[in-house]
Amino acid sequence: MLPKTLTKSLLASAVVGAIAMTPAHAADPEWSFSGYIKLDAFMSDYQDGTAPSSGFIGRQFYIPSTTPVGGNGDDVVTDVHARQSRFFFDVSQDLDNGETVKARIELDFMTVPVGDERITNSYAPRLRQAYFTYGNWLVGQAWSNFQNLSILPESVDFIGATDGIIFARQPQIRYTQGGFSVSAENPETTVTPFGGGGRITSSDGVVPDLTAKYVGKSGDLSYSIAGLVRQLAHDVDGDGSDETASGYGISVGAKWQLGKNDIRASFQTGSGFGRYLGLNTFNAAVVDANGDLETIDSSGITLAYRHMWSEKARSNFVYSRGWADNDTALTGVSVTEYTQRLGANFMYSPAKNLTFGAELSRATRETEAGVDGDMTRLQFMAMYSF
Repeated sequence: MLPKTLTKSLLASAVVGAIAMTPAHAADPEWSFSGYIKLDAFMSDYQDGTAPSSGFIGRQFYIPSTTPVGGNGDDVVTDVHARQSRFFFDVSQDLDNGETVKARIELDFMTVPVGDERITNSYAPRLRQAYFTYGNWLVGQAWSNFQNLSILPESVDFIGATDGIIFARQPQIRYTQGGFSVSAENPETTVTPFGGGGRITSSDGVVPDLTAKYVGKSGDLSYSIAGLVRQLAHDVDGDGSDETASGYGISVGAKWQLGKNDIRASFQTGSGFGRYLGLNTFNAAVVDANGDLETIDSSGITLAYRHMWSEKARSNFVYSRGWADNDTALTGVSVTEYTQRLGANFMYSPAKNLTFGAELSRATRETEAGVDGDMTRLQFMAMYSF
């Protein structure tokens, strides 16, 4: 018979060995919920055309391509909504292989046509982002890797520096290593018919849009350099055979910290990157007389300065411009040549998660025919983050 101490030792070793041989199980996921409630109220003066109907997307936030041109000015219109209010659902889980997976689903109520301003002001939620990260990989719908979020200025408007900035969310697969990232993203081509006319949105693309970006920092300067290559495709003749063309884009952005103040700037240019710039103000290509696709060159710049008046008060001064080099022999002269917006705001946060703001902006759009239009907007906001 074995001594009692030895028996206990053997039993303990057996238990430890059994535990070590038992497969590990994933930990329970950890959930979190956050977001913000935001009320927007603005008065818009369309100086060269009639204001669109109250349900029109351009009256939810500033969209450069919707500024009316060449008409008679309309009376000032007022819009109030809470549609930008946003909700984030985040989850993190330690897996049985020792890795951690994280995920996010993000919703708001912007742009959807469901709802009215007559009685209930009810609006359907829309999907903004839905992705998970595993190791160095991101899979799902997220901000385009071609974009730099850090250069977006603080704005009462939904975006602020809209005209000349890269702004897109879409499904993708992304790999990140340090400051370098690459992605394959959803392709979509927007085309101008030969001679001009309504935009053609083609879903004929096969090759995903490919991006690469490097993000770095030197002292008080943070910066990014990004590139995009893509194949444009459209069945021009409707015979099942696609016409194709190659497009590209280059974007450089920077943020310079000046004590408590900062300057944010970006420049983007390319040919055939259309929808990525200024909320698709410009198309990526035009159909020529032979039925082929010709890419359209476009560029954009943004410049913003933030000044801190105190720990709780600050102002942002923003300029943004986007333009295209249209071949009017192909596109006609009714297409947009450029848009721009100049804005200034005052933001006050009595507490870290509570902000009130006011913003005055002036937007301009001009067509290749030299016909232009202006819109002046005064906007107020109140936002509580949680």
